[in-house]
Amino acid sequence: MSYRNLLGIRNLEPSDIATLIQMASSFKERVNRGENTASPTKHVIGLLFFEGSTRTRVSFEQAAHYLGHKVTNFASQGSSMSKGETLKDTIETLRYERLESLVMRHPASGSAHLAARFFGGPIINAGDGQHEHPTQALGDALTISEKKGSLSGLRVAIVGDVLHSRVARSNGWLLSKMGAEVRFVGPRTLLPSNLSLFPGTAHYDLLSGIEGADVIMCLRLQRERMRQGLVGSEGEYRRLYQINSRTIRYAERDCLVMHPGPINRGVELDDIAADGAHSTIRNQIENGIFVRMAAFEWVFGNVPTASSQKSTAKRGKK
Repeated sequence: MSYRNLLGIRNLEPSDIATLIQMASSFKERVNRGENTASPTKHVIGLLFFEGSTRTRVSFEQAAHYLGHKVTNFASQGSSMSKGETLKDTIETLRYERLESLVMRHPASGSAHLAARFFGGPIINAGDGQHEHPTQALGDALTISEKKGSLSGLRVAIVGDVLHSRVARSNGWLLSKMGAEVRFVGPRTLLPSNLSLFPGTAHYDLLSGIEGADVIMCLRLQRERMRQGLVGSEGEYRRLYQINSRTIRYAERDCLVMHPGPINRGVELDDIAADGAHSTIRNQIENGIFVRMAAFEWVFGNVPTASSQKSTAKRGKK
């Protein structure tokens, strides 16, 4: 069986990103019309989540359901990994238990690439450490496209804990590839020191960073990944970087407010920003289902690719 991996956005061609977004939009229309969306071929898919997840895991399950695939859930707790088995051995075990594809979330950056070396079938990265989260970025892009008509020419401010955010990285690469201006906004301690290698500009002041923005994408403070001293109190962060009814006025009047979740209400944004007319957060959640349907079809080779996909979409034979 010919297949591809979806490990990240960075090495995807713009034409393939556009294909995935268009496929997702088509699936959404078909599902909303009540049409049959079953895939021409059915597969057994393993969901390997080594970190907690609600939105991503459930949306992958829903995507597989709409396509008629069978899903097997797996977590490290209660598995052989809790007895000392390595990730490599676990991946190979699942391969020979005849799973045909893996969707994997893991706290280690690069873990999805390691899985792709040993599994022998399609791997979809559901978030690896601080590296990438490609399907989240695709869902965000679909949401923006629905609201704005195009990604090209938009000014997008990604605000908050960029340093620890795989969502920021995947969105930065995707949006810049599709012609948007990307701004990374946050405290100096929460922006990567090598930001010159990223596809965007750094802004340490919130108001100048979001001035004239068409889209504001808020990020959660990832306390579980932080060293002490990177950020002061939540009160200080809220005062300097919260998106609320006052600060949002510096953006365009029709700007979108986004958040990949989970939201820390009252910290990165207030209730008005989260639930008001600017918010597309619920749209992001819903669209996650359809981009993951597109991802399944794409990795199983049911649509043509416009490029070799370099390191993120390796072809193979099973």
